[in-house]
Amino acid sequence: MAVEQRGADVVLTDFGWHYPGREEPSLRCVSARIRPGERVLLLGPSGAGKSTLLQAMAGVEQDPDGESRSGELTVNGVDPRDARGSVGFMHQDPETQVILGRVGDDVAFGLENLAVPRDQIWSRVEAALAEVGLDLPLDHSTTSLSGGQKQRLALAGTMAMRPQLLLLDEPTASVDERGAVELRDAVDRAVSQAGTTMIVVEHRVGLWESVVDRVLVLDDNGSVAFDGPTREVLVDARELLQRQGTWVPDWTPSTIPAPAYDQQATPLLEVHDLAVSRTQPSARAVARRRRRARKAWSRGTPGRDEICATENVVPVAHSITLTVRAGQALAVTGENGAGKSTLALTLAGLLLPCAGTVKATRALAGNAPADPSLWEGTELITRIGSVFQHPEHQFLCSSVRAELEYGPLRTARRGTDSGLDETRIDTLLRRLDLAEIQDANPFTLSGGQKRRLSVATVLASAPQVLILDEPTFGQDAQTWRELVDMLVEEMERGTAVVAVTHDRELIKALHAVEVRLGA
Repeated sequence: MAVEQRGADVVLTDFGWHYPGREEPSLRCVSARIRPGERVLLLGPSGAGKSTLLQAMAGVEQDPDGESRSGELTVNGVDPRDARGSVGFMHQDPETQVILGRVGDDVAFGLENLAVPRDQIWSRVEAALAEVGLDLPLDHSTTSLSGGQKQRLALAGTMAMRPQLLLLDEPTASVDERGAVELRDAVDRAVSQAGTTMIVVEHRVGLWESVVDRVLVLDDNGSVAFDGPTREVLVDARELLQRQGTWVPDWTPSTIPAPAYDQQATPLLEVHDLAVSRTQPSARAVARRRRRARKAWSRGTPGRDEICATENVVPVAHSITLTVRAGQALAVTGENGAGKSTLALTLAGLLLPCAGTVKATRALAGNAPADPSLWEGTELITRIGSVFQHPEHQFLCSSVRAELEYGPLRTARRGTDSGLDETRIDTLLRRLDLAEIQDANPFTLSGGQKRRLSVATVLASAPQVLILDEPTFGQDAQTWRELVDMLVEEMERGTAVVAVTHDRELIKALHAVEVRLGA
């Protein structure tokens, strides 16, 4: 039996977008018609305007003065801002879509806003959660979810609304390899059954090649370079896609060879029988314990009770023993929810362990306490640099360049550094393809640009240990290669790298020792 066609009709006519304060527009004269039920893979280099185009189609773009937008864009013949009930949009950062405190309520939120009858809501909620493989009770707290689980939750909430147009911005970026295939298959089933029009942005073509029927390629200037059937475009545009850095099948960019792992390299962090949890004492209690422990350390008599962390909590990961060595790389892997990001924050001294210890050796601690959780901010900056799972959480300034200058300026003011190294800042901006947007507000960048900026802000302070949570998220192959090469160069200078990642190519390129949680 034929499926009733529910897909939306999307028409773009010379559509463009120019963010205030930017010299160049993000999109230029984009013209295309996406017919009901079509499945489109939208490709292009990082920063080419792919996310901007999806936001415009979803009707959520910000254009307060009416001067950013040009040309025409309609969904089912109307402005997307008047068609929101028929459009489902999964953002690049799923955390921005988590609204309510319980899993079931969060998925039901969109259905309630669409006035779906109450007797239909919960069956659709449960079906959507099952489709994306998020096997959790409906009353499970959303604050305890990992980044990958939040991505599944956001997708479930979007799919439960049964939109006519489904927009997916890097939907599998924070999901492990098996989970990515499961999510893709879930999307495939959903859009097939409903006849939904789908547009997905991904840098890795191989995952979606078999489930889309059309590929639209943007060039470096945000214009349409290729548009046509999947196989035809992937053949005709292969040279351009490789030059842009799209991850086409059977191709991986070459990188600088990383040093082989050496067990004799200088230890910087020693971790023994560690258990970690996101559940922490109150900020006041943590500050009080740190003051007591710091005072005890200054007297030369640290006490275990004073430097211990949280009690009476269930750890998300435990029995972790490892050594972080100078010039070496560790890759922390595992399924979503295994505690990878929590471990990263604990190694960085930003969360207190539930049990076990994280100790800096004298080579890293110097004249500071051995416990990184006792370090002041300026002590952390040049010792351990952390890149969070969500880059927006570490932005503090109003421009890209100011973000890179912030850490070095803080250490300079405290007398721990000779001053700001403008040459290093310029090099980071150039190599990570941020120089042309150095005056832009960090929050207006694409997801891939935000990730590169978050890595650059840490590299600017030249710490001895880099702890990176999904450092290659949202990168095309060219920016991925530049990031990898820079990490290898840091390792050659003796910097230790700890990467939480699902990226097998990154693990291989860094010659990283793999620490798998939940195994």
